[in-house]
Amino acid sequence: MAREIVDALTMRRALTRITYEIIEQNKGVGDLVLVGIKTRGIYLAQRIAARLQQLENVTVPVGTLDITLYRDDQPHTVDVAGPARVTGADIPVAITGKHVVLVDDVLFTGRTVRAALDELMTLGRPAKTSLAILIDRGHRELPIRPDFVGKNIPTALNEQVAVLLTECDGRDAIQLTQVT
Repeated sequence: MAREIVDALTMRRALTRITYEIIEQNKGVGDLVLVGIKTRGIYLAQRIAARLQQLENVTVPVGTLDITLYRDDQPHTVDVAGPARVTGADIPVAITGKHVVLVDDVLFTGRTVRAALDELMTLGRPAKTSLAILIDRGHRELPIRPDFVGKNIPTALNEQVAVLLTECDGRDAIQLTQVT
């Protein structure tokens, strides 16, 4: 049974805090590009960009990454003719020389972020790459640490964190579920 651990208001406050921290650490929004990791990271990146627009009166480009081809825990076919082509990225500007902020909903083992970094590096060479996460639940398998965290939620390995967003779930909430 799922138990709500974060409501819509708390989620909105966490995203606002992340937005302010991005502005502070970047000393503004110049050369900033937000890149959301499919699926919920995309919506969170768009929300952060909207808040940046309100606060700084600047439109920050928002791109998307589908890291499916870069996962190391999913079976996929290999093209014997050569390496896989990047097909899961839609970033409206060149990222070389920019400060790219990767955005995702939950940080767990770090494997999704590693895959996103691999894909991002095939697209260009950012001057800096940061990581914004709504929920950090711990249990890292890779040495990856977020730069911006909405909320730290310690979990057990047999628990699952579900981020619900209005754009795809009809409401904003974060739920914790025991997995048997």
